Amino acid sequence: MSVRIHLEKVGGVFTNLDTISGKIVLNLTREETFGGITVKLECESRTRLATPRDDRRDRYDTELEVHKLLYKTLLLFPTPDLLKLTAGTRGANYTLSAGQHEWPFRFKIPFNNACAPVNSFLDRAEMARDYHRHVKRALPPSLSGFPGEAEIRYYVKVTAQRAAFYKENFRAEQNFRFFPIEPIRPPPNRREAFARRQFQFAPHIPALQKTGIFRKPSASESGVPPHISIDGRLPDPPILTCNEPLPLRVLVKKLNETTEILYLSSFQIVLIGFTNIRAYDLSRTESSSWVIASKANLHVALGTPSTPANTDMEIDRTLWSTTPLLNSPELAMQTLRMPCTIYSGIRPPRALLDEMAKQQSLSQPSTAAAAAPSEEQEPTGEEVPPYSPEQPTSQSGARPQPSGPSAAPAPDEPPPSYEDAMADDLGPVDGPRREYEQPNSAPVMGDEKRPSLFGR
Repeated sequence: MSVRIHLEKVGGVFTNLDTISGKIVLNLTREETFGGITVKLECESRTRLATPRDDRRDRYDTELEVHKLLYKTLLLFPTPDLLKLTAGTRGANYTLSAGQHEWPFRFKIPFNNACAPVNSFLDRAEMARDYHRHVKRALPPSLSGFPGEAEIRYYVKVTAQRAAFYKENFRAEQNFRFFPIEPIRPPPNRREAFARRQFQFAPHIPALQKTGIFRKPSASESGVPPHISIDGRLPDPPILTCNEPLPLRVLVKKLNETTEILYLSSFQIVLIGFTNIRAYDLSRTESSSWVIASKANLHVALGTPSTPANTDMEIDRTLWSTTPLLNSPELAMQTLRMPCTIYSGIRPPRALLDEMAKQQSLSQPSTAAAAAPSEEQEPTGEEVPPYSPEQPTSQSGARPQPSGPSAAPAPDEPPPSYEDAMADDLGPVDGPRREYEQPNSAPVMGDEKRPSLFGR
């Protein structure tokens, strides 16, 4: 006796407005009586953090926080016709003959989360307390890079409820990966966000030259050491797209008059991701990094000895433009650092954008149009102070720290997002759909087999 889930689309990535469909196959070797067979579409978020040793707590060593971000159910058996025949019968059970039974199912993935209470008895037994603060936001992407600590899992689950209370129910789960539709992009402009750092080369120490036995050594002449400025520039607002080249410009500028030639000897771009994990009053920040581009032994000349001061010299973009971007919330460079926003690259359909514009025009009163900023505006950003060695900070090995009420984010209104009511008449996304990989991890939390009431 077994129950299985067969999805029509195996592998790949699902997104908002997609339809996930398939069939449930139940194999019975003998007649069985069931109270009902239900299939569910769920998204579950779990975080588990350990209490610091120096924190004086009386009862709990770990904190586990569980949220059901998506919970949709569909009753497969009994069928609607069978329910009509047994209407008014309390606690009715239904018998299926031996053999193979199949039921199709179909779900449409919404835009926003809809937190549901945690119904699992084992989860409630492990959790210290219920957590009732929920914020309506867009569905998050799947997360599986922190086994035993944090995960966001999307799956289809089927439960065949057997009539006898001492018999274990038949269950099966099928995981799938989810990546959300990106938010509405702002209109294109010519502004740039930047990060800037200055660097002063040390004066050249002249080498002593001996011209004869009875002549004094003379020092070789040396030019003025360069004083330069390095700019990293991204479109404003700085939005990066997964699996697409980095729209980065790197400019070098001489700040003083010098005949010395600048040479680019090495170049590196590192993508750094920060994940903030919270379980009730405990919080922790995990960091990950990926090397986007790393070049050494280049010896590329920047400008000429006659290049005047305050002239921008752009580094060749082919050093990094051939490498697609990974998934991460922050960008960091070897000498510069600037925050940015990363989009999934799954563009919303045109019908959805038209519906958003229509609803905004109906909800907002007609007002005079504000003056648009000039496209010739100077780059916006902050100048980075001169480099100074920083004390190393441990991110992945840091111990969880209590986060009081002031550190917890306030349950304010969510940012502008798509409404699920718009998705009723819209079809799935027909634009480009890329492949997204997630790190393989150990069995996720809660994935272990749960024993029956009287099982060993």
